[in-house]
Amino acid sequence: MITDDNKKLAQWAMDFALKNGCQAAKVILYANSNTSFELRDAKMDRLQQASESGLGINLYVDGRYGNYSTNRLDKKELESFIKNGIESTRYLAEDEFRVLADPARYYRGGKPDLKMFDDKIFGINPDDKVARARAAAEEALGKNDRIISVETSYSDGENASYRLMSNGFEGESKSTWYSVSASVAVRGEGEARPSDYWYASTLFYDALPKTDIGAKALERVLRKLGQKKAKSGKYTMVVDPMSSGSMLSPLLSALYGSSLQQKNSFLIDKLDQKVASDKLTLMDDPHVIGANGSRYFDGEGVATERRPIFENGVLKTYFFDTYNAKKMGVAPTISGPSRLVLTPGDKDLNGLIADVSNGILVTGLNGGNSNSNTGDFSYGIEGFLIENGKLTQPVNEMNVTGNFLTLWNSLVAIGNDARKDRSWLVPSLVFEGVDFSGL
Repeated sequence: MITDDNKKLAQWAMDFALKNGCQAAKVILYANSNTSFELRDAKMDRLQQASESGLGINLYVDGRYGNYSTNRLDKKELESFIKNGIESTRYLAEDEFRVLADPARYYRGGKPDLKMFDDKIFGINPDDKVARARAAAEEALGKNDRIISVETSYSDGENASYRLMSNGFEGESKSTWYSVSASVAVRGEGEARPSDYWYASTLFYDALPKTDIGAKALERVLRKLGQKKAKSGKYTMVVDPMSSGSMLSPLLSALYGSSLQQKNSFLIDKLDQKVASDKLTLMDDPHVIGANGSRYFDGEGVATERRPIFENGVLKTYFFDTYNAKKMGVAPTISGPSRLVLTPGDKDLNGLIADVSNGILVTGLNGGNSNSNTGDFSYGIEGFLIENGKLTQPVNEMNVTGNFLTLWNSLVAIGNDARKDRSWLVPSLVFEGVDFSGL
């Protein structure tokens, strides 16, 4: 937690920097902690506890910029730390584009609490945490003769930050999180040792599921028995909600100002153009109470707002922070997305599969790469062959290849099954005519 005394120290640090040669400054106080109980076959394997707190300061000195951090929060030590930082910054090259954000764009408060912090984080008995992990293990242990190992864990943590900008911003944020996970490995055919996992994550302890974590992990791994390659060719690709965010990620990465400024984006000069299927409508919806990813301001203190990223396949915004916007001579937007919501369809994963006559369900990506400049990609996948609306053969050691612009233009259906515990609500996806290589 960040105390009032800590906040006073941050204000002092900023004032001290301004009095000793800085024209502007940004101070960030942070305090994070987490615990993790990891079990192997329901027996304690590892306990981890970690906490960190510190102060980061951005110094703007005579047209130069330096970024420094320390975990020593004593005034006398901070005096030397800041003075040394100012002197070090004077040795750096000038950078006219390094400035604080326009104060008119700052979040000014007045909105309701986002309710992302659970006070129960301080009072949970460690025995109860271990019991959550052990319960997940017991759902799988002894349920199948092929089981080699069952690894489960319970984790929780809190994150807090306090930010000050010398041109008028002050903001605080804090959140908690809780997670239970299970991973099951089994004996397959020959030397094969397939494994799979399942997890649940929440902001509040009481919302964390008490059952079905280990059972779901076991169910998922047993489905993999008999994996083999399918014939190479074009298939309808269905991507489940555990993997769909990985397909969206390169599309989002291409929208950042840093990529655009370096001309390392396959979506450069595409604003207000149709770049994907009509099915793609993606919103940044950052002010939902009690939702993972919600926030009122970004790392620069700039106020967030509900905004379209794609509307019916048309690109509506880039992510320009102050620095990259100035370098490119464009208006800034926001440094990055907060809580992404892909407009869902009306069917779950099973319903989508039922509509596919010849396809592959992708349930995992196993390495690969993508070219951020061209959008070309190649990923190893595992999943299931779909024949006449039903899952038949489990598959692995196959590659899916293509170009992201082509891929997202081939989007034909979206599910209604996004995982609610994520900050990216991306349901199952269906793409037509995708190239797979196997046999």
